[in-house]
Amino acid sequence: MYYYEVAGTKIIRQGADFLTYESTERLLIGSVVVIPVGKKQIVGVVFKEVAKPDFSTRVVSEVLSYVLPERLLHIAKWMSEYYATALPLVIQMMLPAGVTKKRRVRVIDETTNSIKSQLLLNRDQEKAIQEIRTSTQNTALLFGITGSGKTNVYVRLVMDAIETGKSAIVLVPEIALTTQAVEIFREFFGEKVCLIHSVQTEAEKHLVWERILKTGEPVVVIGPRSALFAPVRDLGVVIIDEAHELSYKQDQTPKYHALRVASKMANNEGVKAIFGTATPTVSDYYLAKKTCAVVRMERLAIESECEAVVKLVDSKNREMFRQKRFLSDSMITAMEETLLQKRQCLIFHNRRGSSSVTICEGCGWQALCKDCVLSLVLHKDLYCLLCHSCGKEYRMETSCPECSGTSIIHKGVGTKMLEQELKEMFPKVEVARFDSDTPNELMLSNTEIFRRVRMGEIQIVVGTQVVAKGLDLPNLGMVGVIQADLGLSLPDYSSEERAFQLLSQVIGRAKRGHRDTTVIVQTYQPNSEVIRYGIQQDYEGFYEYVLKTRKRGIFPPYCYLLKLVCTYKTEVACIKNVRSMTKRLKQDFPKVQILGPMPDFYEFKAGKHRWQIVVKSTKRAELLEILNQPLGVNWQFDLDPGSLL
Repeated sequence: MYYYEVAGTKIIRQGADFLTYESTERLLIGSVVVIPVGKKQIVGVVFKEVAKPDFSTRVVSEVLSYVLPERLLHIAKWMSEYYATALPLVIQMMLPAGVTKKRRVRVIDETTNSIKSQLLLNRDQEKAIQEIRTSTQNTALLFGITGSGKTNVYVRLVMDAIETGKSAIVLVPEIALTTQAVEIFREFFGEKVCLIHSVQTEAEKHLVWERILKTGEPVVVIGPRSALFAPVRDLGVVIIDEAHELSYKQDQTPKYHALRVASKMANNEGVKAIFGTATPTVSDYYLAKKTCAVVRMERLAIESECEAVVKLVDSKNREMFRQKRFLSDSMITAMEETLLQKRQCLIFHNRRGSSSVTICEGCGWQALCKDCVLSLVLHKDLYCLLCHSCGKEYRMETSCPECSGTSIIHKGVGTKMLEQELKEMFPKVEVARFDSDTPNELMLSNTEIFRRVRMGEIQIVVGTQVVAKGLDLPNLGMVGVIQADLGLSLPDYSSEERAFQLLSQVIGRAKRGHRDTTVIVQTYQPNSEVIRYGIQQDYEGFYEYVLKTRKRGIFPPYCYLLKLVCTYKTEVACIKNVRSMTKRLKQDFPKVQILGPMPDFYEFKAGKHRWQIVVKSTKRAELLEILNQPLGVNWQFDLDPGSLL
């Protein structure tokens, strides 16, 4: 009889990550098994063979035909400790749903997997590749301006891995960008490319996961954050594109950051982890300059004398908005001239929907979500009001529910309203909108839309941050930013950074060197340092500016953060408990700094009141020590939060 420590995919009791089971056959470490827990059967993973214990054990019910790479076992244990999360929750995330089910396998002809296309590199790209190859550090920050050709560097590094029989993992921040990434990598690696994303059905995910695990050939795995845990056998390189994006931080347990996990994975395996971005986060850049290779790419991949002329419009000056209340005369003129030249317009606004506020002019009633007490957003195309926090849908009111008046008005502007207005202004041109309301299925499957966007056949592109990332538009003639300061005043230490990144990235679409381009930036804060740095794409200036404010306020990278959120059905109970926790923390951990208690940014959500405490410390271990104490079922935590909202 053989005995093993098995980590299940469900928490059986707190503090017990492993349960001991017996088996009549010897099992491989990493084997995926089915184990009895009480009267139920759950999936688990074998972590360690042990001696016969001095207590009775139960028998492993079933051994599935899967053995996870040891790499994933090591990283799962590390994540459990580093993010103070029960190991079963980490294991659950790594395994596909329905792993015990039998699937009909799709046969793939791997004989077509040879490299087909020739990769042409310029001097800067060759230099960057050589720096990464020869660096003694496993992690490298590929800090390249927009249009410098970072994708070609990624492809060459993946080729390095494939040529030595190893696999590659390439992460992208948005599902919408996976289509473009897959197209590029399939040109070079054919059917070796495996796509993983959340829109796939349970069966599709399972089959892709199974193929990656069991294939004898190297593969190129592409997908958002979770693709990092693809069970490739022999990992050669990990690449994270647009590495500054908040989407790489998971907001559900385990609340890991893909960059931290990838860096640890690279160190464990002795392989390279490449983080590519034109606007690294301040904390990542600060850390990179101290601990890893920083590889700069400061020239456009295609040298050009073309210019992007940027004009700043003060939105407070209503004389500049005589035709439309949210489109300045300058922006309208620039669009008209661009369209006459048969070129493309890109209109950026980081707010979706039609209108953000619905109120009664008579009594002041405002349409709010009953569960979240947040403003409902009008979606004219759906003829409803939506809560962008919980997703609940409400019917459009034609009369006020309080005074019965009919003076219901909708204020604010979102991408849907912009799309509709532009269609009416320019009825003979094609307008397309891309934001998080655009179905993911459309983003992924309709490569024809992306082809038409890239070729300029869709003449006006409207969107949120989705359009600011990674798109190369050769026929682009004009970029319009509706409100550059949107989000700049949010009560969060990272709000300035986010505003700078978005503005810098969207202006970067215009500076890729194809032809002269006009950029119109509308803002209510034309004198803002952040807006100025964003327009100039002056990252170093912005970095030094933010470091000073972060140091003064003691925020990352000068400290570690822990956000604790208390939720109760009644506000009295919530405030009582959050105050009690604050008092306890101050007594037990006198060295840490505590902010709060204070209402959470989403003070009332899903029918519950929410209050928060933010804990700062220069030692991350002190925050982990806090999490080693029992918090209670009414508490949630986020260690190393990317935002305090």
